Amino acid sequence: MKETKVIHPDFIDKVTSIDAMIHDFDTSGTPFGNQDRNSLKLFDLDGLTVNVKSFRVPNVINQIAYRFFRKSKAQRSFEYATKLMDLSIGTPQPIAYYEFKSPLAFNKSYYLSAQQECDLTYRELTKDANYPDHENILRAFTRFTYSLHENNVNFLDHSPGNTLIKKVGEAYKFYLVDLNRMNFESLSFEERIKNFAKLTTSKDMVAVMSDEYAKCIGEDAQKVEDLMWQFTQAFQNNYQNRRRLKKKLKFWKKRS
Repeated sequence: MKETKVIHPDFIDKVTSIDAMIHDFDTSGTPFGNQDRNSLKLFDLDGLTVNVKSFRVPNVINQIAYRFFRKSKAQRSFEYATKLMDLSIGTPQPIAYYEFKSPLAFNKSYYLSAQQECDLTYRELTKDANYPDHENILRAFTRFTYSLHENNVNFLDHSPGNTLIKKVGEAYKFYLVDLNRMNFESLSFEERIKNFAKLTTSKDMVAVMSDEYAKCIGEDAQKVEDLMWQFTQAFQNNYQNRRRLKKKLKFWKKRS
């Protein structure tokens, strides 16, 4: 199995320790967060906590695609994080990525970044309307999203768990995670508003975000709210339809 690795220039002198995290991943490190889709562990690197994300081996088709035609999720995560930092957009410090390939197929990949401490994620805002300073955080988050769009960042996984929020004094800082689905492109008005569609099912939250985004972009607030709610409902309808279809498929598999 061939190993490919890219280390951020700031961590070249730590390559031996970083190699050990990958080679000993199965038997060392501290599990962190949700392990359902991919495995995450925390490691110590001379006092710095490193988050290592191990992407599961892709299906047979994607093993060929990632081997010959597409960048891996680990590579994209590293490159996108580096670009975000160049744009002064918050994201955990990228450290390295590793890939393991055979001559004909792609196998495992790993993305390493500094562990980013936070006070909450956007998800907490969707669960607790009485969260302290709720509206101010939501408006600040909306301005952060506007800054993404102004920098031609289309974060395709702009969803509740993928923005970390840290309070600094009276202000809030935002950090994007799970970066492997992202385009760097100019967004139309409709594309900008559609980028909010996965964030909440709350009409009240949509009203606040649309009001703040309308101020940022210089558009009519009602126009923005109507379109944002339209995209939100369309996403939820599609999501629920997919869930129902999956349940039906599981039911028929059990009967067969």
